[in-house]
Amino acid sequence: MTPVILLTGFLGSGKTTLLQRLLQDRSMEGAAVLINEFGEVGLDHHLLDRIDDNVILLKSGCICCTVRGEVAEALGNLDSLRARGEIAFDRVVIETTGLADPYPVLQTLTAHPVLRSHFTNGGVLTTVDAVNATLQVDHRAEAVRQIAAADRIVLTKTDLAEPGQDQALRDRLARINPAARIVTSEAPVAAILGGFGPAAFAEGLLGRNAHGHICGPDCGHESHDHGHRHHASHAAHHHDDVLGVTSFSLVIEDEINWTMFGTWLTLLLHKHGDRIFRVKGILALEGEDRPIAVHGVQHLVHAPTHMTHWPEGPRQSRLVFILEGLSPEQIRRSFAAFMGLSGVRAAA
Repeated sequence: MTPVILLTGFLGSGKTTLLQRLLQDRSMEGAAVLINEFGEVGLDHHLLDRIDDNVILLKSGCICCTVRGEVAEALGNLDSLRARGEIAFDRVVIETTGLADPYPVLQTLTAHPVLRSHFTNGGVLTTVDAVNATLQVDHRAEAVRQIAAADRIVLTKTDLAEPGQDQALRDRLARINPAARIVTSEAPVAAILGGFGPAAFAEGLLGRNAHGHICGPDCGHESHDHGHRHHASHAAHHHDDVLGVTSFSLVIEDEINWTMFGTWLTLLLHKHGDRIFRVKGILALEGEDRPIAVHGVQHLVHAPTHMTHWPEGPRQSRLVFILEGLSPEQIRRSFAAFMGLSGVRAAA
């Protein structure tokens, strides 16, 4: 299964500049890159050979393919060329347009009858303009959806931001998507591209609170000590007033029945998937020593992944939701009733 990393971000947020930098790194030598037009990326000085009308080989060793039709067609073309031995690659990076909704591409990887046997979701990388992002998030739903879909957020143009603007933006991004790690475009390439596997769940879901701080046993946050034990407690609940985006977490101390949970999540996404931007979680299942990582976007649920071990701290299940127009209380009641758990909380 070849991982596919989705590079997204609003118009002018620096996707092309970031892609140019990534392509110059040696770690990208085995990558295939799908872009909208070759000319937009300024790769002329990197061209080495044209394999067919849509595919070129770069001096860095990358395969670069322009997307003139559907993403599925471009991926299928690359896979066919690889099967015939004409090219080789070990991962794919897809750069979307600035107004693109990331979810249809993720749906293609999951639902396409052929592609899902050869490609897998390798994570969503979202560029965010540190100067203009606040205005974009206030008024453009596309920008919010791109941020909500991110596994990693890359802040660009931080050198042009006003004093204090950077931290205020980080706080707001954490309210929209508390599970995403935030880095700057100047960070090492390994920090930008690395860690899109199950291990990232531990940091995003178990090791951080909603403001991005690492939590320890004595951090003093209310999610660690309510003075008494609950079956599930509220970890984070943040609302972005402008577009009605809410993120919150549920922490469940009891082991979970996998069949019942799978049925509940399927029913929830079937009914409300258009308004659930993301659900990510680590689950402690009945009869399982290792945690299970789950990941859903809108109506789609990716295949669950066994993690090798539990991270430090209590072995608790945690679910992080990013919603639009749904109340955390509605999700809490649904989960508690279906799973038969009492004391489930979604408020501090």
